[in-house]
Order: sequence, then C-alpha cells, then structure tokens
Amino acid sequence: MINLLSYPFIQNAFLAGTCIAIVAAVTGYFLLLRGLTFAGHALPNIGFAGAAGAVLLGLDPLFGLLAFTIGAAVGIGLLGRNLRERDLAIGILMTFALALGLLFLSLYSGYAERVYSILFGTILGISRLDVLLSFGVSLLILISILLLFRPLLFSSYDPEVAEARGVPVRLLAVVFLVLVALTIAIAVQIVGALLVFTLLVGPAATAGRLALRPGAVILLAIALGLLYTWLGILLAVLSGTIPVSFFIAFLSFIVYLPARLIAPRWQRRPPQPGALPAAGAGLSQQASAR
Repeated sequence: MINLLSYPFIQNAFLAGTCIAIVAAVTGYFLLLRGLTFAGHALPNIGFAGAAGAVLLGLDPLFGLLAFTIGAAVGIGLLGRNLRERDLAIGILMTFALALGLLFLSLYSGYAERVYSILFGTILGISRLDVLLSFGVSLLILISILLLFRPLLFSSYDPEVAEARGVPVRLLAVVFLVLVALTIAIAVQIVGALLVFTLLVGPAATAGRLALRPGAVILLAIALGLLYTWLGILLAVLSGTIPVSFFIAFLSFIVYLPARLIAPRWQRRPPQPGALPAAGAGLSQQASAR
C-alpha cells in the first residue's frame, strides 16, 4: 500500500479527489435542499455536448464543458421556482444538448479520446497541473458558499419568506447553479460526466438520513465523499481494470441503502424545498424580527 502511494499519478489522484470530494459534498447538500437533483443530473450531460463542440473546433474540451454547463446553469436559474415547468425545460434542454453532442462527434473526423474521457473520467491520468486547477477552483467554490451560506440556506428552506425579506432569491439561484457547474467541470476528471451525479448526491443524501442540523449534514457528507473517493481510487488501482467511477458509485449505493432503511422514521424524510425544520425556522424568525 505504501509503495502504491509513492507513485506520482496515485498522489495526484488522491489530491485532486480530496478537493473534489469536499466541494461536491458541500454543493450537493444545497442541491438536494433546493430540489435541484434533476439539474445536477442534466448539467454534466449538457457539458458533454460542449466538450464535443470544443473538440470539433480544435479547442480543449474543458473550455466547451465550462461554456455549456455555466450557460445552462444560468438558464436554469432564471427559469423560476415552478418545479414542474423548470424540470420540463431542463429535460428539453438536456436532450437537445445530447443531440448536439452526437452531431459534433459525428462531424469530427479524428479520434475524440478526450471527449470520451470526460464521459467516464480519467483520474489516474491527471497531471499536477490538473491538481492545482482542482484545488484553485474548489477553494473558489467553498469560499463563495461560505460567504453566501446564511442567505443561501434561508432561501433554500423558504424562498417566499426570504424574497419578502429582501434576499435576492433569483440571483442566489443563478450564482449557486454556476458554482454547481464549476464543481461538475472539475469533478468529471474523477467519475466522468455519466456518474458525477454520484459524488454530488450520494454523500449528501446519506448524510441527510443520519443527521439533521445543516452543519452536521455537510460535515458527514464531506467525510462520506472522501471515504468513497479514497477507497474507490485504491480499489481501482488494485483491480487494474475496473474504473474508479464504478467503485465510487458502488460504495455510495451500499452505504446509502442501509442508511435509508435503518434511519429512524423522523429522519427518513430529508428537508424539502419550502419545508422549515429547526435551522430554517430559526433563520426565518431572525429575518422576521428585523
């Protein structure tokens, strides 16, 4: 085991995986809280179309991924709070983007290896520069969420009351989804666009079954995300052929399932958008008192 950790590519995988597991757990908590899991599933697929378009133009796929995910995030954030209409628009946007991605790949005459690596992830092939990029973007996302934490939490629990108290709910929604898009852009190198949803939702969903307070849920989600990522990397290296993304998804599932079945009944239902548990009620009461 110690010998494995001496290889630079293993070290790079652990460093980048650590950064991404932390930031994905934090953004994933708010993604669930705001009822945006479908958006979290759609953005990586939309980003794939951008990556394919960038390859067609001779650019780095990451630029196309960022352009499409950020553009889609802004669009989704402006769609409003009507869940049914928002999900319908997201579904149409995602299918159109996937069709564009297939068109771009069919027009490209070369071998789009980097586009396919975005689909499945290549964490064991990332460089030290990729690690530094992951660290920088992760730090930017975490600092942004820390600065926006209270209004973001308040508007997630009760957007109507938050808007009435002067919180810029629509702007917060757009900013948060842009942060999710950035998280996805750096996370695809670990699990790929097809399974990035695992790191965004799995740890936060399990933590929401085992804890109630926002701080406790976020810390537990971070711990679970790190566990899945570290074990996934080790198991992938030891297996030699099975990708990291499979192990992360498998670990996430087998940990979530007993948490879902065994958790006390009063903890079984995660906070829904508009619901006001203790933390949200406290924020609402503080805002109303001002």
